[in-house]
Amino acid sequence: MSQGSLFIITGTSKGIGRALLTQLLLESTSRVIGVSRTNTEVTHPNYQHISCDLTDFEGMENCLEKIFPDGEFESIVLINNAGWIGEIAHMGNLSNQSIRQIFEVNTIAPAIMMNAFVKKHTQMKGAKRIVVNVSSGAASKSLDGWSGYSASKSALNMLTQTAQTEADLNQNGIRFFAVAPGVVDTEMQLEIRNASSTDFSSLPKFIGLKENNQLSSPEYAADKILYLIKNAEKFEGVIQDVRDF
Repeated sequence: MSQGSLFIITGTSKGIGRALLTQLLLESTSRVIGVSRTNTEVTHPNYQHISCDLTDFEGMENCLEKIFPDGEFESIVLINNAGWIGEIAHMGNLSNQSIRQIFEVNTIAPAIMMNAFVKKHTQMKGAKRIVVNVSSGAASKSLDGWSGYSASKSALNMLTQTAQTEADLNQNGIRFFAVAPGVVDTEMQLEIRNASSTDFSSLPKFIGLKENNQLSSPEYAADKILYLIKNAEKFEGVIQDVRDF
């Protein structure tokens, strides 16, 4: 018997991920699996937290069976939300560890999750199956100090587009989206505002967005992402931006 909807969300401890979790748990039929290094401390019969460091690939491998459980569902949704701005600095001033970790979090971990999702659910054609990768408008922009962030999100976009091409060729019915959430008032924005203007020439703009109340809320971004998921048939194309719908 179908168990309603299953949502698997990375980065549920804060920001957009926490807002998605909160909204989904208001829906009695939604089962949610949250994946993050930090426990969300949320207690709900429909919620399961899985502690997993997305830069620890051996640990991720050991968690995949729990992250993608057996069962029949009306819809199965993976939201790769976890992301990291990384070290904001010009090339030549970056640490090697930062260069590696930003791609691990923003690109490699989502790729592993996507691969596991398709492997697990490709034959479950009776269920609506959707993958949403939270991208960024920076994926198509060259911003000094953000080389790793922009490049890792650009790579995520291409992974998502290629996955959709493969899904179409294989006729497995899975939909893939890469969604830019807009400029959202999260801890990442605080990290950006704490950067040095020497390392990030656009710093005054981002300070102004906060001072002028031009940042959207995590709840607004979550609403938009959930709208896309529930109305996926209305959307054409893989690359989406919440400011366009």
